Amino acid sequence: MSQKFDVVVIGAGPGGYVAAIKAAQLGLKTACIEKYQDKEGKLALGGTCLNVGCIPSKALLDSSWKFYEAKNGFGVHGISTSEVTIDVPAMVGRKSTIVKGLTGGVASLFKANGVTTLQGHGKLLAGKKVELTGADGTVEIIEADHVILASGSRPIDIPPAPVDQKVIVDSTGALEFQQVPQRLGVIGAGVIGLELGSVWARLGAQVTVLEALDKFIPAADEAVSKEALKTFTKQGLDIKLGARVTGSKVNGEEVVVSYTDAAGEQSITFDRLIVAVGRRPVTTDLLAADSGVDLDERGFIYVDDYCTTSVPGVYAIGDVVRGLMLAHKASEEGIMVVERIKGHKAQMNYNLIPSVIYTHPEIAWVGKTEQTLKNEGVEVNVGTFPFAASGRAMAANDTGGFVKIIADAKTDRVLGVHVIGPSAAELVQQGAIAMEFGSSAEDIGMMVFSHPTLSEALHEAALAVNGGAIHIQNRKKR
Repeated sequence: MSQKFDVVVIGAGPGGYVAAIKAAQLGLKTACIEKYQDKEGKLALGGTCLNVGCIPSKALLDSSWKFYEAKNGFGVHGISTSEVTIDVPAMVGRKSTIVKGLTGGVASLFKANGVTTLQGHGKLLAGKKVELTGADGTVEIIEADHVILASGSRPIDIPPAPVDQKVIVDSTGALEFQQVPQRLGVIGAGVIGLELGSVWARLGAQVTVLEALDKFIPAADEAVSKEALKTFTKQGLDIKLGARVTGSKVNGEEVVVSYTDAAGEQSITFDRLIVAVGRRPVTTDLLAADSGVDLDERGFIYVDDYCTTSVPGVYAIGDVVRGLMLAHKASEEGIMVVERIKGHKAQMNYNLIPSVIYTHPEIAWVGKTEQTLKNEGVEVNVGTFPFAASGRAMAANDTGGFVKIIADAKTDRVLGVHVIGPSAAELVQQGAIAMEFGSSAEDIGMMVFSHPTLSEALHEAALAVNGGAIHIQNRKKR
C-alpha cells in the first residue's frame, strides 16, 4: 500500500524545506523528498543554498575579509600584528562545520514539526502521484493531494570551458580549494563570480574576471555599478568587460583561456578557472511525460503569479520557475503556496524582492533603478548620502560607498533604494519595509534613527530627496 500525504514537496532547499515546515504547521500531513548527500554519503537537507551556495560562500567571504583586515586594515586602529598567514584547509573546514550544523538544523526542524523526510529522487507522475526512487534503486509510489516542485537549479556549463572540478571548476568546486591559486580566472562578473573572486583575491590570488557583457552589474543602478567597478579594481580584481570566452586548454596544473574583446583575439593562463556564468533550472527526470506540467521556452516550469502550474494541485517554486534565483524569493513562494492550499488569500510582492552581492563593500538594492524609471517616463527625485559623511562608518574605518533613494517626483513615494557600502543588505531591508507600506521619502525622513548608526545614511538620503539633508550639502534643484 502506497503512502498518502496532503502535501508532498520535491526538494529540500530554502523553498522546499520552508514550504514543508509551513504545511506541517498548518496541520497538513507533509512529506519532503530529497536525494542530495554530503561527502560522508549522508542525506543533507537545505539544497544548494545551505550546502554549496549562500551559506558556505558567506563563511569564506567572512573568513577572507578578516584575513584581509588583519593584514591591511588593523594599523589605522593602532593594532600591530606580526606576519599574518592563512590556513586554507582550516578556513574551508570551518565552512563545512557551519554547513553541517545548518543542514542538521533543518532535519531537526522537520522532526519537531512532524514533516516526513523521504530520501531519494522524486518524479511527478500523472494524477498527482510521485515516484520515489531510493538510493538503493527501490521504487515507491507516493500519493498526494498537493505537490510542490522545488527542485532548484545547478550551475550552467559552457562548451568553451568544460568543468573538471580540478583545474576548471564551477561555484561548488571553488568552495573547496585547499590552497590559494596564484593566478585565478573567473568567467562571469555576476553575483557568484564577484563573491568567489573576492574571496581568493583577499587571500592573495591574482584574479582576472572575464565578463561577456559590456556593462558591469547591469541589474544594479548605474551609479552603484560605477562605484563597484572602481572599488573592485582598486582591490586588485582585473575585470575585463566585453570579453567573450571562446575556448580553453588544460595543460597539467594550469589552463590557457582564449577570449575575444574589442582588441580582437586574446589568451591568458590561469592556475585555476571558475565558471560562474549563471544557473539553470533542474528538471532532469522531474516530470513524467504525462504529468501535465508545462515548461516555458527557457526550460523553467510554467506557473502563474501564485506559483500554480498547468495542473491543478501542483505548484512550483524557487529557482525552477521564472524570476530571480534567490533563496528568500523561494522561501516566501513556498509559504504563499501553502497558505493558498489552506484557502488563505496569500500573495507575494515580486516588485520588492531585495538583491544582494556580499562583496566588500556589500551591494544591495530593492525596487527600480533610476535608469529604468526614466526610461518608463517617471519623473523622480533622488537623494544620495555618502558613508564618508557617516560618523559610524568613520569610526569603523569603512567609509566607501553611499545610500541612494529614488522617489516619485509627484507623490514622493519611494520607488527604489540602492546601497553600496557597509551593511548594505541590512539597510536595503529597511528600505524594503518602508516601500512595502507605501512610505514616502518624507515619511522616512521624519522617523527617528539611532545615533551613531549606519542606518542614519538611509535617513539622510531620504531627507536629501527633497533637499533637506542635514549632514551634507544639498543639491540645488533644477
